[in-house]
Amino acid sequence: MSFSPRSALVPSAYLAGGPIIEVDHPRVRALGAELRAESAGEIECARMAFDWVRDNVAHSYDARDPRVTLRASEVLDQRVGLCYAKSHLLAAILRGNGIPTALCYQRLTHGDGHVLHGLVAVYLDGAWHRQDPRGNRADVAAEFSLDQERLAFPVDPALGEIDYPELHLNPAAAVVDALSNATDILAIYDRGLPSQLT
Repeated sequence: MSFSPRSALVPSAYLAGGPIIEVDHPRVRALGAELRAESAGEIECARMAFDWVRDNVAHSYDARDPRVTLRASEVLDQRVGLCYAKSHLLAAILRGNGIPTALCYQRLTHGDGHVLHGLVAVYLDGAWHRQDPRGNRADVAAEFSLDQERLAFPVDPALGEIDYPELHLNPAAAVVDALSNATDILAIYDRGLPSQLT
């Protein structure tokens, strides 16, 4: 499946930081510099950053960890987060290394309803490529790929699922609101997370 993004911004716009995508946070910068020093170029740097976030930051629900993380530095310090939080850290690392990175979303079936799922898109080799750092498990095998998408979850439109085509510079307001007001991620996982982009 090819990804056809919809965005009015040039790729270089997706290098900017902010209060959540903390491109200039010292610890985020240090990790990014370490990964860049170990890589042979942009693509390898992006792959290493993806692998690091996917494998070194636990997915909150998989780990049954109630801590709430939102900002890139929180995710890095606590090494835990939902898909949104993990995407925020990955975007901060990659933007800090000069690799345009957008936030993307899917609407997936969740229980008897739907939930918004967060991932990223990186601009490499002249095109946008979605990557999903949520973390693997027995039924999930997401990998970094520029050839064919290897995301955590396929989308089934017949179930009301959506691949949103927009490239977001900043986290969706619905995500920020949900996580900013949460004190226990596990308590809101089934009923308190956003179900669609608004």
